[in-house]
Amino acid sequence: MSQRVSYYEIAPDGMKIMMDMEKYMKTTAIDRKLRELIKIRVSQINGCAYCINIHTADARKMGETEQRIYCVSAWGECEFYTEAEKVALELAEHITLIPTKRVPDDLFQRVRAHYDEKQYVDLVLIINQINSWNRISISMGNIAT
Repeated sequence: MSQRVSYYEIAPDGMKIMMDMEKYMKTTAIDRKLRELIKIRVSQINGCAYCINIHTADARKMGETEQRIYCVSAWGECEFYTEAEKVALELAEHITLIPTKRVPDDLFQRVRAHYDEKQYVDLVLIINQINSWNRISISMGNIAT
């Protein structure tokens, strides 16, 4: 399948908003490698090969290890992710699967043990942003090359 629509050309104002959000994400206090791990995990859940391809490459460029990239889908069984990373990945799964998982109070409290209010909001925005990109990418027929 090839890209169905030249969405950057057809909706430049909407895509500018998406890109402005990407710029904002880079200004947050959330570790850049963790941002990439979140993007990979959410893209795995959503089945977006295009985004998985992009974000695994980006994570490698940032110095993330192959081990941590390969095992992010089983983060809960690994000792090489910090507790702060694990709770952020758990939050990513709950938000991505919000119809069935929601974000229970105990998860919120565990996230807040590692992240302040601003960081919590930024994590939620990062997770929602990659969910949006996954849905755009899949809907537009983007493929990993």
